[in-house]
Amino acid sequence: MKSLDKKLAEIKRDPSSKTFILADAKDADMAFGVRAPGPRYYLSHHGERRALFSPEVWTRDEFGYRNLPEFLDIIREVVRQKLVDIMLMSASVNEQLTMKEGLFLDSPVTPAVRANDTSDIWAVRHGSYSGEASQPFRSATIDHIQCGQIECDRTSSGAAGANLGLYSVTLVNDLERDEATLRAFKEFREEAERKGFRYFLEVFDPNVPTGIAPERLGEFINDTILRTLSGVTEAGRPLFLKIVYHGPRLLEELVQYDPSLIVGILGGSAGTTHDAFRLIHEAQKHGARVALFGRKINNAEHQLAFIEMLRLITDGKIEPKEAVRAYHGILEAMRISPRRTLDKDLELTDQAMSYDGAATRRSTVEVRGNPLSNPPQNSLPPSGTQKEETSAWPVQADGLPSFERMTPAQRRNYDRARLARKFG
Repeated sequence: MKSLDKKLAEIKRDPSSKTFILADAKDADMAFGVRAPGPRYYLSHHGERRALFSPEVWTRDEFGYRNLPEFLDIIREVVRQKLVDIMLMSASVNEQLTMKEGLFLDSPVTPAVRANDTSDIWAVRHGSYSGEASQPFRSATIDHIQCGQIECDRTSSGAAGANLGLYSVTLVNDLERDEATLRAFKEFREEAERKGFRYFLEVFDPNVPTGIAPERLGEFINDTILRTLSGVTEAGRPLFLKIVYHGPRLLEELVQYDPSLIVGILGGSAGTTHDAFRLIHEAQKHGARVALFGRKINNAEHQLAFIEMLRLITDGKIEPKEAVRAYHGILEAMRISPRRTLDKDLELTDQAMSYDGAATRRSTVEVRGNPLSNPPQNSLPPSGTQKEETSAWPVQADGLPSFERMTPAQRRNYDRARLARKFG
């Protein structure tokens, strides 16, 4: 059984369960074009994939983005890490990895496909589509997602593709436009129910001015979600929601209304590492059971390490600030230059995330399943005796590290030594 199905069953059995579903959104090729695979400063363990360039135009190093084969390598690597529950892809990538390669056959990870691409995600260079009111549109069909052709043969068990999709709506407080959006959603739901196709529902914030005050926008979103789903019976309902995190009160308002409704949050644009880690921590604390991160993962200096930190946070084993420090420790051990200093990466640039001034719980969690299976030689201090290892930071009377008394430099020493003991 896939980890997603196990967790959905547990949440249904016990709505107060703290089990958490983590998804990686690698469907950006349906939005960004050439920029979709992300910057080339991170490649999979496989390394660079051959690309042809004319030397008089530019070199590979001058071209800033990964190519599609390098993007696929990263997806394969993340799936084999087995820490995410869902891998979201485009229909074409799903055909390659799910149908042709069978990447998910013996994996706990569930393949999923973006089932529609509304006009507000057409983020091509020099285009203006995303600045106009969203219009419904679907490139992929359910049959192409499930079996790679215009019509599936459902008399056999040969549907080798994905059977889970993301359907997104963007409501803009305009009667005519929102009616068209909801009508397209209704048609999709009915088709999905007939073809046994599961989906989750993404509700974007409006992409154009609505006349609604920013502080009231979350209320508008909550009400439109509940109003829409009240007309949908269980057979046509989404497995879960994916929405913008508008803060604790509005998330709890939605969660408490219907305990059977599983609510998840989307990651949004890239910020500091602390922004990402604090977002998933706060959302989970206030009732979210799912997080789907796209750019925040894809723009990370080391995606596997970043994902592991997310999982440790949702498992309650590490606090966001400690996760940032541990993540930087991994980058240092891998000799990867972070885009920000540790101090800068510990900042919260999203003001909506800085309301919680409560003291954080400290943890001495061991980082497991880390991508540092083959660390660079001489990248860590030698592993010596316990006395030698702890001399660089304060300890308690029982010999355990005293995190409250550590300076940032001492904390870095501790993280490096911990990694050295495990991987040295």
